[in-house]
Amino acid sequence: MSASNKIEYLKGDKVLWIVIILLSLISVLPVYSASSNLDHVNTGSTTTHVLKHILFIFVGLCLMRVVIMVRYQLIGKLSLMILIFLILLLFLTVMIGSTIDGASASRWLYIPGTQVGFQPSASAYLFLIVYLCRYLGIKREKEPSTVENIFQVLVPVFVVMVLVGKDNGSTALMIFTTSMVVLFIGKFPTKLIIGFIVSMVILVSIFITIALTTNLIKANRVHTWKSRIENYMGPNKAEQVDSDEDKVKNYQSMQARAAIVHGGLTGMGPGKSALKVMLPQSSSDFIFAIIVEEYGLFGASVLLILYTIIFVRIIITVHNTPLLFGALMIISLGFMLFLQIFINIAVAVNIIPVTGQPLPLMSYGGTAILITYIQLGLILNVSSRVQTLNEEGIGNRKTGLQDIQDIA
Repeated sequence: MSASNKIEYLKGDKVLWIVIILLSLISVLPVYSASSNLDHVNTGSTTTHVLKHILFIFVGLCLMRVVIMVRYQLIGKLSLMILIFLILLLFLTVMIGSTIDGASASRWLYIPGTQVGFQPSASAYLFLIVYLCRYLGIKREKEPSTVENIFQVLVPVFVVMVLVGKDNGSTALMIFTTSMVVLFIGKFPTKLIIGFIVSMVILVSIFITIALTTNLIKANRVHTWKSRIENYMGPNKAEQVDSDEDKVKNYQSMQARAAIVHGGLTGMGPGKSALKVMLPQSSSDFIFAIIVEEYGLFGASVLLILYTIIFVRIIITVHNTPLLFGALMIISLGFMLFLQIFINIAVAVNIIPVTGQPLPLMSYGGTAILITYIQLGLILNVSSRVQTLNEEGIGNRKTGLQDIQDIA
C-alpha cells in the first residue's frame, strides 16, 4: 500500500491529526508518572493505570475516525434525539447516580451488570452545543418566532444546566458560557440572550440564598461552592474549610502551586516529580502542575504551542467552511476546548478557584477523554468535507454556498 493511500486514513486536516496524535502520545509520560499516586487510592498498579490510559487513547482515536466517516450534517439532524436521550440519562443520574473516589457529588451511571461507569453530563454538554449550532444554521432564513426560539433553544439549555448543575456547578457554568457564546455568534435575538442571562442570574441568586439560609433544598452543593471561593480568597484560613472534600481541594491547590515552582525553567526530568504523591488528582485535574514540575516552563510552552496550533487550524477550517452550521459548530467546539484548557491551567496556577476539569488530551480518565476525541472528530469531519468541496471546485464561501445549500 502506497504512502498516499495510507495517509487517506487521516481524513480532514492532516496538521490537526498530527498534533492530536502527538499530544495523545505525549500524555502517556506524565500520566505514567502521576498515576503512581493512584496506587494509594485505587486498586491496581501504575502499569495497569497507564495501560488503561493507552487503551482509552486507542479507543478515542478509533472513535474519532468513525465520527469522521459520518456526515456531520446527519449528526446534526440526529442531535436533538441524542440530546433528549441524554437528558433522560441526566434525570436518571440525579435520582440514582453514584459517587467515585469518595467525592460527594453523584455524577456517574454504571452500565447494569458491569463496573463500567460514565458521566452523562459531558455527552449532554457536547450534543447540546451541536444541536444549538444545527438550529441556528437551519433557522437563519426562516426567522422563527419568539416562542419557538424560547422552547427550542433556551428551554433545552436551561434543562441541561439545571440537571448538570446539581452535582457539577463548574460544568453547568461552562455549559451556560458556551451556549451564550454560540447564540451570540449565531445571531440569536439579542433581547432573548440578555433576558435569559438576567433570568439565570436572578434564579441562581434566589437558589443560593435559599440554600445558604434555609434547609428547604436538600443535597445541594452551594456550601461547597462557597467554601471553595472562600478558600481561594483566603487559602490560609483553615476555619473557612467546611468539609473533608474542600480540605482536599485546598490542599491540592497549594501542592499544585508548589509543583509549578519546583519545576522551574527546565523541570526535574521525566518521572522525577516529588509532589505527585501529594496530589490526589495529579493524573487528571492537576496534570498540568506535574507537567511543569517534570518538564519545566519549557515543556509547558511546548504543550501550549501544540494547543495553539489546534486553534489556528480550527480558525482556518472555519474560514474555509461554506455552510453556516459547519462553521458555527467548529468554532463552538473549539471554544469548548479552549475554555476547558483555560480552566484546568488557571486552577493549577491559582487564577481561579479549584474545580474538577481535566486537561484535554493529557489527563487520565474515561468519559472526558472519549468526549474530547468525539469533539475533535466532528471538527475533522467538517474539514474533510471542506477538502472534498475544494477538490470539486465549490469550496469557496461566496460561490459554493448556493451549490451545496441543500446539504444542510
